[in-house]
Amino acid sequence: MSTPATIVDTGLDDETGRDLTDPATFVGPDLDEFWQRLRAEQPVARHPATDSTPAFWVLSRYDDVMAVMKDAERFVSRHGNMLTSLLSGGDPAGGRLLAVMDAPRHTALRTTLLKSFSPRVLRGVVEKVRARADERMAAAVAKGDCDFAVEVSDHVPMGTICDLLGVPDGDQAELLLLSKQALSSDEAGQSAEDAWLARNEILLYFAELAAHRRSSPRDDLITTLATVEVDGAPLTEEELVLNCYGLVLAGDETSRLAATGTVWNLLRHPDQWAALKEGRVELATAVEEILRWTSPALHVGRTAVTDVRIGGRTVKAGETVTAWNVSANRDESVFTDPYRFDLARTPNRHLTFGFGPHFCLGSYLGRAELTAVLEALLRRVDSIESLGAPKPVYSTFLQGYSSLPVRLHTAEGGER
Repeated sequence: MSTPATIVDTGLDDETGRDLTDPATFVGPDLDEFWQRLRAEQPVARHPATDSTPAFWVLSRYDDVMAVMKDAERFVSRHGNMLTSLLSGGDPAGGRLLAVMDAPRHTALRTTLLKSFSPRVLRGVVEKVRARADERMAAAVAKGDCDFAVEVSDHVPMGTICDLLGVPDGDQAELLLLSKQALSSDEAGQSAEDAWLARNEILLYFAELAAHRRSSPRDDLITTLATVEVDGAPLTEEELVLNCYGLVLAGDETSRLAATGTVWNLLRHPDQWAALKEGRVELATAVEEILRWTSPALHVGRTAVTDVRIGGRTVKAGETVTAWNVSANRDESVFTDPYRFDLARTPNRHLTFGFGPHFCLGSYLGRAELTAVLEALLRRVDSIESLGAPKPVYSTFLQGYSSLPVRLHTAEGGER
């Protein structure tokens, strides 16, 4: 089991007061108060070095977070986009994986992939999303007592991204397990080696599948990646495999955690469940508030390539900057009554999918998945009963729950 890092004396004040390099920090109490304090007192804060990581900047206000997200010239992604990689010397996939790539290569590859994520192209995939969500919900309702995270949330986004990529049904369960281990853990104490091994298993899997698609093309995204040309040349083997890996992680984690967070927060806010059931809230509006409220991805990381003034402070070239959208999505200067879960909230300019050149490629699909889960929940469930506290994931990059025991009640035990 790993142990928390020790903050070391660097001659800098500990401006944050929390160790943001420790996953246990994000399952602890009072984080709302922590982010409120930072926004009010130290919106551009210097996190001190630990015994294993260098110091870095922590941005908590909406405007500063957005400024970093959209300024891809001065804040680059090629060194990594999350704490774990940035603080360990940089992401080895930098420059080859879309999420950790900069212009002009990022622009060219993103433009190519956008065609596969357009609403028109995804029409058939979204129909399968609805069918899968309804099927999983029906099975959970029939069971009565269930773990919503395991029996519903785990299957909808992973099944969807696997359909899009062309992953065989029989491989999806193992891929889900590896995806969970790669960016977070269902248990405290997962080692960096465990996560590294999971990532490499995913890469090896897609190397084999991509080789097969090159010789036997199909109508799926892996075939597209295996045959497309960017800037007049095909993707390298590494680019192909890494981008399959990136699409699985991005397509699974956020939607899966948001779906489970939906049910947990409807349990905690019965007035909002009633508003949904009675049709007083539009589904599209509800989805946006769920995305703001759950904020599954805690931050994005960037590296300054020149000295930059932000929030009245100077970030020097080469320094790591972390922009915490989990805090930005509660910024009092942008959201009225931000600590109220309000499914009718509008406008709702949350940053859950990011902003700027790296805005989430799968945002349309993510919204469709959450909508499908909500539609199935409303269609098949009258009331939800908690059977115990949810189990949090352990991560410095993701937040949410890996387990949520509930009892789903329906009228006369069936679909309404």
